[in-house]
Amino acid sequence: MKILHNPRCGKSREALKILQDNNLNPEVVKYLDSPLNAEDLKSLVGKLGVEPIDLVRKNEKVWKENFKDKNLTAEEVIRAMAENPILMERPVIIKGDKAVIGRPPENVKSLI
Repeated sequence: MKILHNPRCGKSREALKILQDNNLNPEVVKYLDSPLNAEDLKSLVGKLGVEPIDLVRKNEKVWKENFKDKNLTAEEVIRAMAENPILMERPVIIKGDKAVIGRPPENVKSLI
């Protein structure tokens, strides 16, 4: 099990705590320090079963200033997240070929 984690994010910390409270010790990936490349993001979107745009934090300044009113393809959205990891929704918990976005943090329970 792996968590794409931002320690400054309360929801991310809550999701990690839920995992730890269930005696799980996931690999913690600080995705802002070790960003996912486009190929990894495509794989992640597949595991989540969502469109790339569903993984974007649309309230981020970078999104609003550079991408908000553009009609981006899925590839362009993935590239935007690869180049600006702050745009990726957090936390994301991965277990095998499945993943969930931990918003709300209780979503992680579906992988336990």
